[in-house]
Amino acid sequence: KVRFAIHRVAGRMPGQLNVLLAEAGVPYDIVEELEEINDDFDDTDIVLVIGANDTVNSAAEDDPNSEIAGMPVLRVWNSNQVIVMKRSMAAGYAGVDNPVFLKDNTDMLLGDAKDTCEKLAAGVKARLG
Repeated sequence: KVRFAIHRVAGRMPGQLNVLLAEAGVPYDIVEELEEINDDFDDTDIVLVIGANDTVNSAAEDDPNSEIAGMPVLRVWNSNQVIVMKRSMAAGYAGVDNPVFLKDNTDMLLGDAKDTCEKLAAGVKARLG
């Protein structure tokens, strides 16, 4: 089962990521909001995080002294495996380091996300047909 999750503040303007997913042909019925998907991460095999930082930062929940404490986040770290695709290990917009990037169940896949996704899709198609 494949689903997409969008954080309400992700992107440069509200709704931007919904538009991008629609343009990519992603059916809207598998796109879920944070509140709809957060409780399901415990039963999720793998999460691909594309370009996000603050919106998947566990410090928002785990560190009461963090600048983003209390901010709603996608709890991707609760899944079995997390693969984060981003250009670098740099902090996000809030300037807060993300402990999720250092968790045992997280792998970083650095580089251009579009190129990386295209290569992953080609690899899966070649393997599965």
